[in-house]
This record gives sequence, C-alpha cells and structure tokens, in this order.
Amino acid sequence: MFNALSDRLSATFKNLRGKGRLSEADVDAAVREIRTALLEADVSLPVVRGFCARVKERALGSEVSGALNPAQQVVKIVHEELVAVLGGETRRLRFAKHPPTVIMLVGLQGAGKTTLAGKLAKWLDGQDHRTLLVAADLQRPNAVDQLSVVAQRAGVGVYAPQPGNGVGDPVTVARDSLVYAKDNAYDVVIVDTAGRLAIDEELMAQARGIRDAVEPNEVLFVVDAMIGQDAVNTALSFEEGVGFDGVVLTKLDGDARGGAALSVREVTGRPVMFASTGEKLDEFEQFHPDRMASRILDMGDMLTLIETAEKAFDEKQAAEIARKFEAGDDFTLDDFLQQMQAMKKMGSLTKLMGMMPGMGEVKKQLEQVDDRDIDRIAAIIQSMTPQERTNSKIIDGSRRARIAKGSGVQVSEVNNLLTRFVEAQKMMKQVGRGGGMPGIPGMPGMGGSKKSRGKQASGGKKSKKGRSGNPAKRAAQEAAAANPPAAAPGSGLFGAGAGAGVAPPSLDDLPSEFQQLVADTDKK
Repeated sequence: MFNALSDRLSATFKNLRGKGRLSEADVDAAVREIRTALLEADVSLPVVRGFCARVKERALGSEVSGALNPAQQVVKIVHEELVAVLGGETRRLRFAKHPPTVIMLVGLQGAGKTTLAGKLAKWLDGQDHRTLLVAADLQRPNAVDQLSVVAQRAGVGVYAPQPGNGVGDPVTVARDSLVYAKDNAYDVVIVDTAGRLAIDEELMAQARGIRDAVEPNEVLFVVDAMIGQDAVNTALSFEEGVGFDGVVLTKLDGDARGGAALSVREVTGRPVMFASTGEKLDEFEQFHPDRMASRILDMGDMLTLIETAEKAFDEKQAAEIARKFEAGDDFTLDDFLQQMQAMKKMGSLTKLMGMMPGMGEVKKQLEQVDDRDIDRIAAIIQSMTPQERTNSKIIDGSRRARIAKGSGVQVSEVNNLLTRFVEAQKMMKQVGRGGGMPGIPGMPGMGGSKKSRGKQASGGKKSKKGRSGNPAKRAAQEAAAANPPAAAPGSGLFGAGAGAGVAPPSLDDLPSEFQQLVADTDKK
C-alpha cells in the first residue's frame, strides 16, 4: 500500500546523502518533497502541515547541525515523527477483569466488518481465548449466514438466534449473547453490527442501543484503508455518534495510497490497533506504529518477520536439522522440502522479503517472485522415491525424465532444482562447519569463521600458489580478486535472479533506533 510513498521518501533521503552539512535550502527542498509525497499518498492536509512543520523545525535545530551524519539524522527525525503520527506506542486490547470481554465492531457497510470479526476471533483463539461471534447485523442480506461460515472457518463459536435479512432485534440479540457466553464459558464476545452505505441517524441509533446494552470493553471502528481521506470524515462521524476506542484498518494489502492509516489517528486521537493484510483469515496482525514507520521508510520489519517465522517453523524439525549440522549429516531433499513448506506457511514471499531492510531497491525483482514456485518444488520432490530424496546423486537422465513427467514440469525445471539444491547443500555444510553463509559477511553466524576470514585476508596457501611471477599479470590477478564478477542472473533460490547486481543495504545508512532494533533482535 505504501509503495509510492516509500519510493518518494527514499529518493528524497538519497539526495541528502553525501552532504557534510545541510543548509536551510537543503532542508526546505527535502521537506517540500516530503510534503508532496504525503499529499500524493492522500494524507489529510492538516496532518501533512503539522508533520512537515515538526520535521522542518527539528531538521534546522541543533540535533542535525551537530550530527556527524546530518542525512541520517533527518531520516531519524522523519522516522520518529511517522511513529508519532501513527500512534506512538502499540495499543493492546483491554480485557475485562470478569469475563466475558466484549468487543463491538462498528463501521460502514463494505468495510469488511464480518470478515474482520472472524480474523480477530482466530487471532484471539491463538492466544488461548475462547471467542464467540455474535450476529447482530440483521439488516444486510445473508449477513448472519456469512458470519456463521466465517466462524466455522475460524474454528470459533457463533451466536445467531435470528435469521436476519431484516428480521429480529439486534439489541436483544447482543444482550442475550452475554448470557449465552457465560453459560458456555466463552471469555471473549465479538459483536458484529450493521453498517450502511452512508452515515445516517438510524445506523447511529442502532449502534448506540447495542453499545448501551452490552457495555463493551472495546469499541473498534473498522475502516477500509482504500477510501483515502474520506476515512477521516467517516471516523469523525462515528466518534461523534457512537464513540470508539480504537481503529482497525482493512485491505491494507491493496494498491491504495495509504493516507487513511496516516490520518485517522492524528485527526481522531484514537489509535490504530489492528490491520488486515490479506483475504485469508490468518492475514491479520496487531498494528505496531514503529514497525509500520520502518516499513514506509524501507527499513524493513525484522521483528514481525521473526514472529511470523516462529509461528511457521516447527521446533522439532528445526532441532533435527540443527542436529544434522552438528553431526555433519547431509542436508537432504526432504529437509529442503520441509524448509520450503515452512516458508509457504509464513505467507507471500514478496511480502516476507519486503520486510527486510533495503528491499525497496529491488522492488521490480520482488514483483517477479512467484509464490507458485514453492508448489512446483514440492511437486518435483514428491515425485521422487525416498532413496532419490536421500541421495540426489543417483538421479540420472532417465530418473529426471520420470520425475518431470510425474510432477507435470519440464526436465529443465528438475535440472534447475537439483542444481540449486546442490548449492544449498554446500551452503548448509559450510554453516555446519562454522564457515557461515557465503556472500553474506557480517551477519551473525553467517559471516564465516575467524579462521576462514583470516585465510581470505592473507590470501591462503592456495592463493599464493596461483600468483603469477610476472608483476603485470600479478597486478591484474589482484585487481580481479578485489572486484569479483557479479552473480549471474538465475542464481537466486528460484532462478529468478532477484537482486542480481544490487548492493546489499548497509546498516550504517539506517537511523540509530533501527540499528538498535537489529542489535536487540540479534540478542534474542
């Protein structure tokens, strides 16, 4: 969603780099670009004015003029102000001292309240809560049936005593649901209310009636992140008519410009608490202002990536692979398949790679990544015999033809997979020996052992043998060693060549807060 805004801000900061001091004209030009970027992202004008004024005041102050790297300091200021606009600290749900906790959802029709109710219920269910969905939207056609289906898919309870479609009293349903929840040991109740295509007094009166009947612990305003500045006007109307405690953004994975996310909190004073990031029930996350600000500034979101990985990867499988490394056992195609399937559980590969710092530089390559590659890899490996998965060296030409036919792919794709697997196997052996991952120096556990780095630095015995006695040739050899050729296209995990020829981002280019974030993550 924030692609255009992120690109514009990244270009602005790139123009500041390399300058020892920033003049007032430099700051004015940067702030002007930031203002244009925010307006193009459909951020509310009062929010843009306040944001730019604060950035300019701080950028012209002593904290930048006395900094060793003024450009980095400006990025730091913009990051901090973005965090403030997005809400500052993460706002978590308030639970009742005496269950059930009641959460009421309000918003316009089409914002995605019913699906959001299922996502929130599934998210709470994963945190050891027993959740009940209440069908209090009795006006929209088939709303009750839709909520029942969503509850079934999410694996949570549903209370739907009325058929809906204009039949029944939503206030009575909401009130009776509390009795049902207590009798059936539900500790969280989520009330799905009716919406309208536009705000009217009947909608507000009905919402107030439900609110007064159930006295919710949280009233969450569900807003479509794609409607831009109009989201602010809708939020103000609900704030005046019903009142709400927090905001939930839906369709954050869309191609809208993201102005709603940057405007709602600043205008209403109510924090964004959750975000829906896709159509699936598990594509839902708690909203962290600092992490979202980092994503917007192309600093990545390593904490969310780590949390996602922890949920997707099986501890027993990870321990078994670690044991294999220590014992020096071979990394097999079965292990390779397990890792690929775990990555698939984490979600879209493009989304996951987008959480890594500096990936805005290779955005075009990321767009070419096809998530179906994992399915093709799985089909190829599953078409092999157990013996072939354990020892890939026995897979000759006739076996490759059989595997290709069984998995519905070309022989060339089987060849490519086996070639990439051999490379992965070599890399895993190097990691097991403590040599680290080749080509990724400086990363914890990935930069090679001190012994191997020492050999590389000194040239090692092999390099001495290969040195020419001719001074001119030796100079050419040393120049070639200092500037190795770029990796050939197609050398990536899926043969797409993503990132080929693109220098990896430097941690030193990021604000000190993000450097500390990475340091804290490494400690974990």
